[in-house]
Amino acid sequence: DQTDRNNLDIIKEKYGWQSKQMDSLWKKINYQDSLNLARIKYIITANGWLGPTKIGERGASTIFLVIQHADSLTQVTYLPIMRTAVKKGVAKAQDLALLEDRVLTKQGKKQIYGSQIKIDSTGKYIFFPIRDEATVNKRRIKVGLGPLEDYAKYFGLEYVLPSKKKLSK
Repeated sequence: DQTDRNNLDIIKEKYGWQSKQMDSLWKKINYQDSLNLARIKYIITANGWLGPTKIGERGASTIFLVIQHADSLTQVTYLPIMRTAVKKGVAKAQDLALLEDRVLTKQGKKQIYGSQIKIDSTGKYIFFPIRDEATVNKRRIKVGLGPLEDYAKYFGLEYVLPSKKKLSK
């Protein structure tokens, strides 16, 4: 799932988001995603959501990532299954948070944990709108995610919580 995605930034920097090289890479990613999704759906149907004790950390992470990168209908379908898996201790709460944010942003709603970013018209990363943004770090900590300021740095963003922005003015 991640092999070709790891090349996105390289292709963006070298050729740009609108290049034929980027289109080609996305075609390759989408094809692999379709193969991965068919396999993961089969596995979950046959066994339920499998966690690290059954298939190892990498296997459990793969299940999450394939669902996270699937189409909207698949994400909505598997979201309650993943919620149950988290309650049973089979899936990670931080992964569930990312899937919940992904579903919300695709529905045009504000995300809860600030995990989803997009590229604006200038080609820069920005966060999708965040519900009750001033308290986002409290929610992130509850599910095992680090502060949003640190997450933003990973994408080259300088981020300050809204309450801190007001104090610095």
